[in-house]
Amino acid sequence: MKIAFATCVELGKSCIEEIYKLEGSLDLLITLDDETAINKSGRIYLDDFANKENIPLLKVKNINDEEVIDYLECLGIDWLFIIGWSQIAREKLLSTPNKGCIGMHPTLLPEGRGRAAVSWAIIKGLNRTGVTAFKIDEGVDTGPIIEQVEIPLKVKETATTLYQKVNDSHVLLMRKIWKSLVHDELVFRVQDESQATYWEGRKPKDGEILNEMKMSEADALVRGVTKPYPGSFYRSENVTLRIWEADISNIKPEKDFYICLKDGYLVPRVFEEEVLENA
Repeated sequence: MKIAFATCVELGKSCIEEIYKLEGSLDLLITLDDETAINKSGRIYLDDFANKENIPLLKVKNINDEEVIDYLECLGIDWLFIIGWSQIAREKLLSTPNKGCIGMHPTLLPEGRGRAAVSWAIIKGLNRTGVTAFKIDEGVDTGPIIEQVEIPLKVKETATTLYQKVNDSHVLLMRKIWKSLVHDELVFRVQDESQATYWEGRKPKDGEILNEMKMSEADALVRGVTKPYPGSFYRSENVTLRIWEADISNIKPEKDFYICLKDGYLVPRVFEEEVLENA
């Protein structure tokens, strides 16, 4: 079985490392070229690992480039993993590997198709989420499910803690499916469309704390977009406060700074001041 792996973030690298811990191997690694990846949040490098394990490393601007198609065909790749890659794989790429492409999505599909899964799980106040391995088709996270790992969420879960759990669950999921994959014994389950939900992408500006928010909303937003994401923020006169951690209180705090909310107060605990450029 010939297998290739495309990634440019830590989640994918962790899966690659797990494959080799399982005494598996890969026939090709694909990542973003260095210039394209300059502004990629959380990007990682595969150069050292590729050199160590003597794996061909292909650096590309887009996963759908003809160069990728040519490499997959030339090497006779059976399965292509695409994990932690924001570009949408098109039909030509998906049909090039002999058996198809496999992705992992950090929700319990069909719930939470789309983007920003870690942040949304916290902002929506879910009590569980997970990671799903699935065969990629032309839809958005719509392909048949191979295996899932469930992640219970704590009441005060943060993006920082959940991202680590998601990373660990990617590794566990790879451990679960690898043997079946190499022995051509994968079993697929069609997603239940009646249970499908879609989560929109999020931008840094979506992290703004507003005075009309309830305490529960502001608290969830702070926790949901903290590191490794851009963080929540509050605009006050000529200063923007970048908030990484905060407490909530329905009693007026005895602090120098706090934010008045609809039903109480948000008290920043870990934060940075950013002076506005037009101040």
